[in-house]
Amino acid sequence: MGRWTRLSAGLLALAFGLLVAVGLLGPSAAKPPLGPRGWAPGELPWSPGPALVTALLATAYVLGAAGVALALRHPPARALPWAVPAALAALALLTGPFGSADHTNYAAYGRIAAQGGDPYLVPPDQWAHGTDPVVSRVEPPWTGTVSVYGPFATLLQTLCSMVGGDSLRQTVWVWQLLTVAAWLVVRWLLRRLTGDHARVDVLWTANPLVLGVGVLGAHLDVVCAALAVAALAVAARSPVAAGVLAGLALSTKLPYGAAGLAVLVAWLLHERRRFPWLAGRFAAAALVVTVPLHLWAGPHVFDQTLRARRSVSLATPWRLLVDHGGSVLGSRNIVFALALAAAAALGWVLWRATRALAPATVTGTAVRCAFVVTTAYTVTAPYSLPWYDQLTWAALPALAASGLDLVLLLRLLVMALAYVPGRVVGMTPAVERATLAFRRTIAPYAGLLLWAALTAAARRVSPRRSGPRRAAS
Repeated sequence: MGRWTRLSAGLLALAFGLLVAVGLLGPSAAKPPLGPRGWAPGELPWSPGPALVTALLATAYVLGAAGVALALRHPPARALPWAVPAALAALALLTGPFGSADHTNYAAYGRIAAQGGDPYLVPPDQWAHGTDPVVSRVEPPWTGTVSVYGPFATLLQTLCSMVGGDSLRQTVWVWQLLTVAAWLVVRWLLRRLTGDHARVDVLWTANPLVLGVGVLGAHLDVVCAALAVAALAVAARSPVAAGVLAGLALSTKLPYGAAGLAVLVAWLLHERRRFPWLAGRFAAAALVVTVPLHLWAGPHVFDQTLRARRSVSLATPWRLLVDHGGSVLGSRNIVFALALAAAAALGWVLWRATRALAPATVTGTAVRCAFVVTTAYTVTAPYSLPWYDQLTWAALPALAASGLDLVLLLRLLVMALAYVPGRVVGMTPAVERATLAFRRTIAPYAGLLLWAALTAAARRVSPRRSGPRRAAS
C-alpha cells in the first residue's frame, strides 16, 4: 500500500468514525429523538451540543471528500473485500438516522396508511388529534405537510409501520434495514456492471459523503437508486424485469423515472428494429405494477408533488434570483423556465462528454443516459438537497474516470455542508446563524462556480480517458 493510499484510508476511516459517532450518540441538532428503543438498537447516554455536532459532521464530510479525492488521484490497486461493507452496514444499523428528520415523516406516513388513513390527504398534525405515539413525533416544518412520496414508497413505509408498531424507534430501524440493504445491493449490481471494482468502492462503498448523507440519513433516495440501477442492469436481458423495476422506481419517487427513460433511449440507439417489441413489453410490465399501486394510493397521490414543484431551496443558485432578482426575474415561473433550459443545456453537454466514458452497449448507454438525466436535473433543479444525488453516485462508478468525478464530489460536499446539522429545531441562535449563512450565501455562489466547473470538465473529457469497461450487452 502506497503513501497516498494509506493517507486516503486514514482520512476515510476518520470520517466514517465521526459519522458513526454522531449516529451512536443521543439526540442532537442533527439527530431527532425517537423515543423508547423497544427491540431496536439504543443510543449512548450523551447528547452533543449543537455547535459540537455541527463541527463533527462538517469535519467528517471535509475529511471524507479529501479521502475520496486522494483515492481518485491515486486509485487503490484492488477492491475492498465484502467484509468491509458488511462491517459498515452493521455499524450503520447500530446508529440512529441523522442529518434531517425525514425518517420521522416516513414513519408517520406509513403509520397513517397502516391505520386506514390517507397520508396524501391527512397531514401528521391532524391525525388522531396529535396523540399518536409515532405520527405526533414529526418535526417542523413538515407537521402540516402530506406525503410527497410515490405509492410504492408509501407501501414500504406502511410495511415498516406494521412491523414497528407503536414504537417510532422500531419503525425507523426497520426502515434503516431497507436503506442499508439497498446500499449493499447497489454495490453488488455495480460490480456486475463494471470490471473496475476498486472504482465502485472509491465512489460508492467507501465514500463517507454517500454513506453519511444517504445511508446514515436513512433517506428514501437510497432505495430509489437501488431500484433504478437494477432496472438498468437487467435491461439488456429482460424488458419485463426492467419494466417492473423502472415502474417501482418511478412509483417510489418521480425523478427516478430517469431509469425508465434511460432504458428506452438505450434500446432506441442499439435495438432499433426490436424497439417497438421491447418498449411494448417494458411498458406493459411497468403498468402492471404502477397502475395497482396508484389505484391503492388514491386520487391525491400527486397533490403535494404539484404544490412542491414551485419550491426553491436555499442552497441552490436559483435562490439568488428569487431573493435578489426583483418581481420579474425572481418570479417562480421565470426561475423554473430558466432551470428547465439550464437542465437541457447541461444534459446536452454531459451526453456528448460521456460518450467516451461508457461502452457502446445497451447497458452502457442506459447507465450513461441515467447519469446524464439525473445529474442535469439535480444540479440545476430549483429545489435540491444533498441526498437527491444518490443516483448520480450510483451510476458514476460504471463510467470511466474523468474530471467529472472531482467536480461532482465538490458539489456533494458543498450540499452536505449546507445542510448540517440537519434539523430545523434544536439549534442555538449562533449555530443557526452560521449554518444559514453558509446555506444562503456561500452555497448558492459555490453552486454557480460548480456549474461552470462541471461544464468545463465535461468539455475536457477525451476519448483517450476511457479505459476498458465491462458491461452486459
